[in-house]
Amino acid sequence: MMRSVFGKCVIYLLLAAGAVFFLVPFVWMLITSLKGPEQAYQLTLGLKPTELRWQNYRDAWAALPFTRFLFNTLFITVTATVGQVFSATLVAYGFARFRFPGRRVLFVVLLSTMMIPSVVTLVPTFLLWRWVGLIDTFDPLVLGSWFGGNAFFIFLARQFFMGIPVELEEAARLEGASAVRVYWHIMLPLAKPLMLAMVLIAFVAQWNDFLGPLVFLNDFDKYTMTLGLRFFEGSFMGEAPKWHWMMAMTTLMALPVLLIFFVAQRRFVEGVSLTGMKG
Repeated sequence: MMRSVFGKCVIYLLLAAGAVFFLVPFVWMLITSLKGPEQAYQLTLGLKPTELRWQNYRDAWAALPFTRFLFNTLFITVTATVGQVFSATLVAYGFARFRFPGRRVLFVVLLSTMMIPSVVTLVPTFLLWRWVGLIDTFDPLVLGSWFGGNAFFIFLARQFFMGIPVELEEAARLEGASAVRVYWHIMLPLAKPLMLAMVLIAFVAQWNDFLGPLVFLNDFDKYTMTLGLRFFEGSFMGEAPKWHWMMAMTTLMALPVLLIFFVAQRRFVEGVSLTGMKG
């Protein structure tokens, strides 16, 4: 019993140390966002600002058209997330339930694309979108998501669908339901925990995406929040960087992701844990 208690204490101490290690940068960012310009340049951690300057957030937001950047980011993030989840579940349903020649080979090829770094395909992808004349539009950041744009999601959804008893589908087929109706009315409702996990992963990836907008967007009015934040950092040429404003905007960038995760973390863990279960 003493050995078990000691082991649990060690585990809890390690978890607490890890939590502190990951929280310190966020706490420092939050506190710096509330400092004045003089305090922001202090080398010490400075966990107690002399005054809380909440106007830093208002001033930083007004320095650039961040409202427009936010609208662009939300449009790209929401449409790409919906496209990834819908197309991934549709393709995964085909791999899990339909039998056709070359199905296993195609699935192996699909999984192999997960091993290729996205940087390797960046130039061919750019040339393809330029050939169709869609550079400096949101299409390269959105359309690809509506055509099975995430092999990892397809793999997760296929594993989940294979765990659903075939008898449910057979009963629906006896009632005259088509394959599309089975997918829409049976498979998708059962896959809600998995789909929520996929939505969270896709939302975070699209919200924080920097390379995609940097490559495909040129017009300043089409910038996303990540591009706007990088432009904001480099807009202080000839003067000292306003780190308190930078930290304010960085905090605002991180808040939506943190709030969404804390609200849906239980469903997120449940959706990931169900992908490998068999019915």
